[in-house]
Amino acid sequence: RTQDRHHKRPKQRHQPRATTNMPQFLCCACIDAADYGIVQECGKFKSIIQPGCSVVLWPIASVASVSMRTTQLNVNTNTKTKDNVTVAVQTAIMYQVDPEMVNTFYFKLHNPQQQISAYVDDCIRSQIPLMTLDEAFEAKEKLATVVKQQVADSMKQFGVQVINALMTDMQPDETVMRAMNKINAAKRDREAAVEKAEGDKILAVKQAEAEAEAKHLSGMGTAKMRQAITDGFRGSIESMKESCGLEPHDVVHMMLVTQYLDVLKEFAQSGKATMVVPHGPSAVADIENQVRSGFMQASMMAPAGKNSMG
Repeated sequence: RTQDRHHKRPKQRHQPRATTNMPQFLCCACIDAADYGIVQECGKFKSIIQPGCSVVLWPIASVASVSMRTTQLNVNTNTKTKDNVTVAVQTAIMYQVDPEMVNTFYFKLHNPQQQISAYVDDCIRSQIPLMTLDEAFEAKEKLATVVKQQVADSMKQFGVQVINALMTDMQPDETVMRAMNKINAAKRDREAAVEKAEGDKILAVKQAEAEAEAKHLSGMGTAKMRQAITDGFRGSIESMKESCGLEPHDVVHMMLVTQYLDVLKEFAQSGKATMVVPHGPSAVADIENQVRSGFMQASMMAPAGKNSMG
């Protein structure tokens, strides 16, 4: 035992434990000119990198890009106006990410388009029911301004900037559209009928004025013609009375016979007209008697007309 007690056991050496070292590499991350980069190390936000080439420690670091472009979102909203007309409103929202809140946008906002659409629907459905259909059409710009302000205020906390909001379309129900078109067509027809009636009235007035002016000028021409004929007859009668010593009735008889024969000659030469007149030895005398009777009746009626006027 003493030998065993003094016997020294050999010392055992401690062998190092086997450890696994994860390889790490420096990698280049290229960010597009229209994007920003979100750097995360082991799932924790680290920094934001600008467009260009950056070095990250892979695989513990990862890079996700966020687009900084302006995006357009078209939102279709169905609602009802104050006069119970169903309308479909289309709104275009232009938005982009705030460069100073890229990390907020990336980590706090899951679906920006869905949230913007919800805010637009809420704003449209709170404004349109307070207006009639005609008022809604007239207030499109005002509604677009209200939508832009409300969406911008709501999305600002998530790093979204609203550039503009446009109300691009507003369509009522199809039956309402047909009724409106009929009303507009009837209104246009009524206005066209009024304009046509006014035109016909002006045309009739102008035509009546033209006829009156024509008759006035024709009467003046007829009066001048008869005055010239009378002057001619008077001159002829006086000339023949002085030169031949004939009485006025003889001169008139001779002139009527001459004109009668001239008319028959013109009818015969024209060949385009036919006239049947009683002709005989007493035809000229009958014509003379009829003319003389007319003159006598006219002379008798003139004093009677003056007495009645007096």
